[in-house]
Amino acid sequence: MLRPEQMSKVSVTGSKKVMDDVVETVHDLNLLHVTEYDGSWDGFKQGTPAASAESASEKLVTIRSIESILDVDEEDAGPTRVVSDEALEADLAEVRGRVNELDDRQSDIESDLREVEERIESMEPFVALGIDLDLLSGYESIEVSVGEGKRDAVEDALVSSSAVEHYRIFAADDGSTLGIFARTYEGETLSDALVGTEFGPVQIPDISDIPDDVRGTDGSVSPETYVQELQSRRKKYQSRLETVEGELEEVKLDAAGFLLAAEERLSIEVQKTEAPLTFATTDNAFVAEGWIPTTRYGDFVAELTDAVGDHVEIQRLEDAQFNRHGGEELREQYSGGGAPAAADGGQQAQTDGGKEAKADGGSVVMKNDDPPVVQDNPGVVKPFEVLVNAVGRPKYTEFDPTVLVFLTFPAFFGFMIGDLGYGVVYTLIGYFLYSKFESPAFRSMGGITIAAGLFTMLFGILYGELFGLHTIASVFWEGVVGLEHAPIEKGLSPATAEWALAWLFVSVLIGIVHLNMGWILDFIETLEFHGFKHALYESGSWLLMVNGLWIWIFSDVVRGTAPEFIYTTFSSEGVIALGFSGFPAVVGWAGLAVFAVGLVLLIIGEPIEAVEFLNVLVNVLSYTRIAAVLLAKAGMAFTVNLLFFGVYVDSKGGWHFGVDGMPTIPAGADTVMYHGYEVTEVMFGGLVHGGLAFVLVGFLVLIIGHALVLALGVTSAGLQAVRLEYVEFFNKFFDGGGTPYEPFGYERKYTSDD
Repeated sequence: MLRPEQMSKVSVTGSKKVMDDVVETVHDLNLLHVTEYDGSWDGFKQGTPAASAESASEKLVTIRSIESILDVDEEDAGPTRVVSDEALEADLAEVRGRVNELDDRQSDIESDLREVEERIESMEPFVALGIDLDLLSGYESIEVSVGEGKRDAVEDALVSSSAVEHYRIFAADDGSTLGIFARTYEGETLSDALVGTEFGPVQIPDISDIPDDVRGTDGSVSPETYVQELQSRRKKYQSRLETVEGELEEVKLDAAGFLLAAEERLSIEVQKTEAPLTFATTDNAFVAEGWIPTTRYGDFVAELTDAVGDHVEIQRLEDAQFNRHGGEELREQYSGGGAPAAADGGQQAQTDGGKEAKADGGSVVMKNDDPPVVQDNPGVVKPFEVLVNAVGRPKYTEFDPTVLVFLTFPAFFGFMIGDLGYGVVYTLIGYFLYSKFESPAFRSMGGITIAAGLFTMLFGILYGELFGLHTIASVFWEGVVGLEHAPIEKGLSPATAEWALAWLFVSVLIGIVHLNMGWILDFIETLEFHGFKHALYESGSWLLMVNGLWIWIFSDVVRGTAPEFIYTTFSSEGVIALGFSGFPAVVGWAGLAVFAVGLVLLIIGEPIEAVEFLNVLVNVLSYTRIAAVLLAKAGMAFTVNLLFFGVYVDSKGGWHFGVDGMPTIPAGADTVMYHGYEVTEVMFGGLVHGGLAFVLVGFLVLIIGHALVLALGVTSAGLQAVRLEYVEFFNKFFDGGGTPYEPFGYERKYTSDD
């Protein structure tokens, strides 16, 4: 699980006479992650696609264009089918002609519809003004302008202008639209007079193309009547558009299955015909290389042998190792500087002219590429690959942290939220995402949410909480098991405040363990890559520093300076009674010495990183955000329930929700007995214990409040847990940037094998 599936690099060499058969067989196997030829072989050149490649590509572009017009998706596929050459030619031509005709009609109608809608919109100021359109143009000595502006400002501009001889202003009822009729002096214009004025003119419509049946008997054109005619025209275009869209939908229903199947068949054909572009070829021979899972090498050889017999030579060039030394020299080795030896010890491969194929430096390289990565995780872990791949796919030479994220992320999340009710909701949301969507991303997020929800339920039972109420604690842990309280508590009330401090300490311990895991993985990788010395300098130094420093902090050396809860949380009298009350002073000084040794090693091996030596303190303290989010989310849920149910306080500092009612302390009394508690104070009476209006408001607060806590649980607990994984944990050993495994082949969805 921590390592990807092992890959092997293979080479296939053969005559061009069998190249098509090899391509066909390799494509059907869907195993070979092809390495592209990089042009480094003397006497070899890049292969050329088959003659039918261009035609297939053109048809594929056509089909995808038709699918885009018809909005075809995989849900429209129908049953799988075989697409023959005859059907591909005839049916495609028929569908293309019909779709192109309908698409042209649709485009024309949409253009006419847009034009009408623009005219209707442009007529709004004229309708508001209420002046017949024929009166707004056709004058020889009068200029007309219509637009929006302030009448007083426009009138002041016209009065003070030396360009205007006479004018008259008409205004709409709301005063926003103005119509200006003005006679100007020779050589002057109305627009000159309005320069600098808050007036936005609009274009006066050309009425020459307005139908006669829209005009009055005197030739007048009412804007209201014209708009009605435009609206009628719009309905006509909309009706035509619906008709065309209906016809397109009929074509889609008839042709969608064929189009998807034809696209798949052509995609496969294009893959096969363009495959030689990645090969090294001569006039008569070809060489192809690539990666396959090591466990499938036997199947690969057997299938090719069955297909073409001994007309090809198959070589296993490299079994990629899980370290950098095993992954650097991924190249064919030549004996005596000549061509690669045949697997059976026969004659070496040569170019068509008999010249040995060799590159500069005496070695031939197809391409010195890294092995592709197939993450090897079981089904329950696989959804968490989406979190890892969001940073980057693991390189072949590094550990895949997916299983570690699977073990830690849901636990972090569940610990921070810790509520049975919220956990059930998260689990149901996750199940919905996982079961209702086909997208791998949605299914992965569903799986992650299910895991987070289950851990939230687990910790919710341990905390004894159900939507922030202590129902499980009182009914199960106290009523059934017989405990005084739930096994663990969040520590919001004065009576349980020690738990809040305990979670700060626990968060620090979680951080120490988590960071140790990261640096240990880095130590192992560096040990494999560069040996013990480099591993000690680069990773061992940090391991010594983080553990040495925190042993010193947890010792009697700093007692009195460090917070007291460090020594009391796990003491015999502490909330988590494990009998630990701090390391002895001698152990503390030893820890400080270990820290110093680690720092010296870091300075010697990685002096640039030495300036960040305090990361062993800062990174661990970053994990206290776990306790902070825990208390914040618990506080939000508590506030919501306080407003609805109310809370009363007992004599020991415990807080209790008024689920069964709220006690009343008589005037002059200090306490009152209620449900076995000596009540000293009513913190808040609760909306549910008020009148009907308060109850209705209370239910609104309860529903919205808990929904908000649920949402913020994702954005706070979820993001903080992810941050701890990415920033604190991954940075210690993980780079990412691996190559995804993309084998040459195709997984059929819509077609059967021809």
